[in-house]
Amino acid sequence: MAIPAQAGAAVRAGVRARAGASAGARGDRHGWRTAGIAAWVAGIAVFAALHAVHLKADFPNYSPWTFDWAKYTDEGWYGNAAVRAHLVGHWYLAGDFNPAVAVPVWPLAEWVLFCFTGVRVEAARALAVSVFFVNLALSYALLRARSREAGGSPQMGSRWAALVGVSLLVTSPFLYCFSRLAILEPLETAWVLAGLNVAVRLGQWRRPVWGAAGVGALAVLAGLTKTTAIFLLPALAWAMAAGLKHRRGVAIKCAGVAGAVFAGGYGLWLALIARAHLWTDYKYYFFVNNYPRPHEWWWPLQSLWWSTHGVLWADKNLAPLAGVMVVGAACAWCLSARRAYFPRSQNRDLGHPAGNAGPSTSFAGANSAQFDNARSGLVLSQVPKCEGPGAPSRLGSWARTMARDPVFGASVLGIAGMILFMTVQNHPQPRYFAPVAFFVVFLVVRGIEALVVAQASRARDGAVPARGGISKGWAGAVLAATLVAMGVNGARTIEYAAHPEYTFVTAAANLTHYIDTHPNGNRLLVSVSGDEITLLTHLPALCDDFGTMDLPEKLGAYRPGWFAAWNDFDPGTLEDLHTHFSVEQVAEFPALDDPDRNVLVLYKLHPLPNGEVREPHDPGEPDLTQPLAEDRIEVEMQ
Repeated sequence: MAIPAQAGAAVRAGVRARAGASAGARGDRHGWRTAGIAAWVAGIAVFAALHAVHLKADFPNYSPWTFDWAKYTDEGWYGNAAVRAHLVGHWYLAGDFNPAVAVPVWPLAEWVLFCFTGVRVEAARALAVSVFFVNLALSYALLRARSREAGGSPQMGSRWAALVGVSLLVTSPFLYCFSRLAILEPLETAWVLAGLNVAVRLGQWRRPVWGAAGVGALAVLAGLTKTTAIFLLPALAWAMAAGLKHRRGVAIKCAGVAGAVFAGGYGLWLALIARAHLWTDYKYYFFVNNYPRPHEWWWPLQSLWWSTHGVLWADKNLAPLAGVMVVGAACAWCLSARRAYFPRSQNRDLGHPAGNAGPSTSFAGANSAQFDNARSGLVLSQVPKCEGPGAPSRLGSWARTMARDPVFGASVLGIAGMILFMTVQNHPQPRYFAPVAFFVVFLVVRGIEALVVAQASRARDGAVPARGGISKGWAGAVLAATLVAMGVNGARTIEYAAHPEYTFVTAAANLTHYIDTHPNGNRLLVSVSGDEITLLTHLPALCDDFGTMDLPEKLGAYRPGWFAAWNDFDPGTLEDLHTHFSVEQVAEFPALDDPDRNVLVLYKLHPLPNGEVREPHDPGEPDLTQPLAEDRIEVEMQ
């Protein structure tokens, strides 16, 4: 009896030794995985930190978005209420451009910030960069949103996918350029991402209606940050509906509550501005953003193409991948549904019940309940588990995951909404695609993850893999292409961060110094970039392009002493100036990189003798659209 006892002890000791070795190996793997994730997060932090350095530098010169007007005007325009409130004591300037009436959230945030920092462009841009950091966190949280298929299939929302998404965002040169400007798009994106995070998780709330009210409130903030957010509301609605897809009554109630909160909140703001007699400024904001449209009947098609092609501005490397994901998911869904309804072997199976002994893609081998469910619309959830050439069930699994994922669907609608806005407006600009850049990344990441989930789901169900591993192969190929795009984008972002230029801030400082050392009556500048110069140097300014007063009336009311324009002279503007002044060109300041707008030209405005006022279309007056004898204008006329 001693020998068996000794043998049993030896076996138990061997088992314990093997268990200890296995636990040690698992511990080593866990340690390496933790170290890898820490290194990954550190790399993300380094790229994020690049956004916060050299904040006074130019928008990167010679970038693909060099023609965007935001770097010349938008920081000043949309923050002018906060700047005026601190510099002159009031936020509103009668007759000038007052966009805070329509989009008050960003200037209010800047006003609070300037209470602590003073009016500084670095502070305004630091606020925008801080919002970008918040957007990274919100994107991570959104990509971590769980999306479990019925029957216990593997979940979407893995950590690795969320980290890939944040890595793509933080290395994007497009977002590096536009997230460092104190413009409206970063904060607009933040409200929308916050709303999506709440919307996709409504199913986890004990009282989803309260969460829906929060979505509506965030939509109000987004709309009051930038009115284009209204075109992103369908994305929020889809996220709510998809998150509550198994609770239709609750979903309808939540949609109604969110809509009511949005309508009530936005309506309250409209009532406030009407009571403050600011309705003219509110309507003017939309008037100046209403661009002329061609007379040809086909112009919407041309505008749609232009706007859709503009998605490449957001990321010419990732946007095509996102498009492949959307088109691939749609095709896979259609193919899977077609094969579920009309399997090729159906007639053969019905005519010869014993004709197929092995797995078949028809419904003949399925029970009648499965067939009835498929006929009632639950096709994708009832695709038979079989493998063969073409692997329809695997395509169906991937398509089903994509179609039911609230993040994927919301991203598609978000991009479609912005394309629709720019098609209707007929004036796409790169900065409008800042929210689109986030949605493009979400599509790519969720598409890759859905391929992985589809592969894992097939493995869990015990299906025999198809030759070549369709989902696994595609996931690897798309992930590799994504990593290459990330590397290319990251290299360009590093290049921009490593070579800052300060041409605009230098030009603004030199222009202000010239005005201060060459007095000419009123120290007030008229310029399309005037508000931007005020933000940079505190020089008071008016906008010559926009305002509820016509420019001649505004000139008569404020009597400025200076005018500045880019490169050449617009005949219409010269006509307006000639009603009160003669014009003398006195200095030029090179700045930025656009060939049409790379020299800031300064002019003195000399009042006409005895307060004379010319009539622009008086037959007795000379042609005011051209330089007069008393003018000195050396630049070309437009």
